[in-house]
Amino acid sequence: MTAPVSRPDDPALLRIDGPIATITLNRPAAFNSINLAIAQRLEQIAAYIEGADDVRVVVLEGEGRAFSAGGDLQTIGAAAEANTVTPVVGELLKHYHAFIEIIRRMPKISLSSVHGSAAGAGMGLAFVTDLCIAAEDAKFTPAYAKIGVSPDGGSTVGIVNTVGSRRALQIFLAEDNFTAQQAHEWGLVAKIVPAAELKAATRILAERLAQNPIAAIAGTKSLVYQAATTPVKQQLDAEEHKIIMAMNTEEFRTAVKKFTSKGK
Repeated sequence: MTAPVSRPDDPALLRIDGPIATITLNRPAAFNSINLAIAQRLEQIAAYIEGADDVRVVVLEGEGRAFSAGGDLQTIGAAAEANTVTPVVGELLKHYHAFIEIIRRMPKISLSSVHGSAAGAGMGLAFVTDLCIAAEDAKFTPAYAKIGVSPDGGSTVGIVNTVGSRRALQIFLAEDNFTAQQAHEWGLVAKIVPAAELKAATRILAERLAQNPIAAIAGTKSLVYQAATTPVKQQLDAEEHKIIMAMNTEEFRTAVKKFTSKGK
């Protein structure tokens, strides 16, 4: 598949630098809210990255003052007034949820880099990635209950699996918003850095993650996500299969030779 060309006015941009792909939400005037155009673009970009063998880490970031304000309420509100919510929101979520599915299954580590506000589906996006790094001033706002709806955009996928059902209910129904520090304490954020250092710190973390061999990333991610719902015997069989696959790679043979030669 040919890499999608990014133009400055595209709603989402793709930049690839060696083993690191960066997806930038690019609707700064709308605080990177999710509409149909950005959802379709994100699905297209993710489909390309999934098949890009050289990419090991995917960084998601937002342009402008916010990571993402969530679903585009201008579009959704107009659909509600016109009584066309089902087709309009259904089409939007078809593409956006397809993007989330690819991010979760792809044999690459995804890392969200969050600054400013992450609200609604934007909060969900921050936490549906494999890891999240956040600026000290980042603020997470569930937003759903306030407008009388339930979560979408992968919000329950990333958050519930991390914090458990009781904390998730607290987040969605009892929290107006919460800080990066709270998110860190709950295990949702891996690292907090000063806002001015976020881009550099994200790059350092992405480069560190990219040092992991491809087979190690793919096998580990697959095993971790299936562990909670897989019977023990089946999980152990999967562990055996994945590690033997990894041990048959040249990267493994090289690493073992380097390790064993240290003792000589």
